[in-house]
Amino acid sequence: MPLLRQLEFAFQTTDPLASILFRRDRRTTTSPISDADLAARAKQLLRSLGANRIASELRVEWNSRLRTAAGRADYGEKLISLNPLLVAHPDEIERTLRHELAHILAQFRAGRRRISPHGVDWQQACRDLGIPGEKRCHTLAFPAKRYAPRFIYRCPNCRHDFPRVRRIKRAMACLACCRAHNGGEFDVRFRLKLLKV
Repeated sequence: MPLLRQLEFAFQTTDPLASILFRRDRRTTTSPISDADLAARAKQLLRSLGANRIASELRVEWNSRLRTAAGRADYGEKLISLNPLLVAHPDEIERTLRHELAHILAQFRAGRRRISPHGVDWQQACRDLGIPGEKRCHTLAFPAKRYAPRFIYRCPNCRHDFPRVRRIKRAMACLACCRAHNGGEFDVRFRLKLLKV
């Protein structure tokens, strides 16, 4: 019986970002800044603001699974993930790190209190981290994936269609009809109905 061996395929590409996007090991990047350097920078910023406990637990990584987001902060995991596409925008790496770090810092300061992701607490953390007036979304040219709407809802009054990618799980009404006929309050007469697909 012949021995079975694992097949290994090597793909060559001219796209320098493809090796980052499609690699298996998320910890190794061709980025000019390593995970360890980013983590050290983030910890230094947190310690300068008196958040020593969270600084000792924080991790930073390049995450090739991020597609359209520049970064993501997970307070529960004490983890900041950055999109490898930021390599093409080196000036945005530090700003994105601070943006995501502001999420961690704001939640750390709030403790168990629930806060709005881009609310007053986050805005204060942004000012403390040196990025006052920070916007909630980036304007980088990352390729956005578009999904075709699978569900069509219709207002029984105005007959306007509302295409949706996901099924609506709670009662929703046509805002224009609610404003015109009920002072902007929810009215069951204008509840959206799912069309047969």
